[in-house]
Amino acid sequence: QVQLVESGGGLVQAGGSLRLSCAASGRTFSNYGMGWFRQAPGQEREFVAHISRSGSRIYYADSMKARFTISRDNAKNTVYLQMNSLKPEDTAVYYCAAKVNSYSRSDSSYDYWGQGTQVTSPQ
Repeated sequence: QVQLVESGGGLVQAGGSLRLSCAASGRTFSNYGMGWFRQAPGQEREFVAHISRSGSRIYYADSMKARFTISRDNAKNTVYLQMNSLKPEDTAVYYCAAKVNSYSRSDSSYDYWGQGTQVTSPQ
């Protein structure tokens, strides 16, 4: 089992920045690729970014590539999501997730999930 706990969400004005963190415990963190997803009210959960086990390969949703940065620190068992130039449409609950096998944008392929952290960027 892998336990994931997100933090860093909050209320930020449009144009502002936030850095989300996801702390992992349980099994060896570096054995897992890590993803960030988000879910806005009334919408399906959508892929944000993925980082490989070593951090050497990174993938983003096209709409977020220019503003978001995913990173990880395997020594700290933590994955991060730096979000800049936030927009009202970024308002959502953000989840981190872990998967054993290779990169995927499908949430159904991830094995473990955190509880989520709310990000709100009002109009």
